[in-house]
Amino acid sequence: MTTAQRFDHSRLEIVERTECLRLLSSVPLGRLVYTSGGLPAVRLVNFVIDDDTIVFSSARGDKFRAAERGDVVAFEADDVDLERHNGWTVTAIGRLSVVTDDEAGELRRVLPLHSWLPMDDPALVRVGVESVHGRRLVPWGKRPRTGA
Repeated sequence: MTTAQRFDHSRLEIVERTECLRLLSSVPLGRLVYTSGGLPAVRLVNFVIDDDTIVFSSARGDKFRAAERGDVVAFEADDVDLERHNGWTVTAIGRLSVVTDDEAGELRRVLPLHSWLPMDDPALVRVGVESVHGRRLVPWGKRPRTGA
């Protein structure tokens, strides 16, 4: 059963949770938005999706400390076709946490987790996705004539 497309006031298609997670799993890079020293910080990370969590490797720096604290963070990824002027963006909100050593070993065996940066003794960090929102810019002919 297909659901009818829904659009927001900007005529962007609203993407449902399951599709948001599928879209996230289709790209290798995303942006982690967290707090460092009381200020917003954004870091590009390569990641994988494990059910409804986002998992990535981290050195023992600011991101790791945010995970140790259990900070609430945002995670954003997107894909855009610059020639066709269409694409999507997904933002997930959740709590950051450090993956235990035992679970990290298992995740490294079953998930394609490979840091793009050289790190000594990287830890695994996860975002437990509590909410996720996505928008898709669809081709002109598929957009509604007026905003929702």
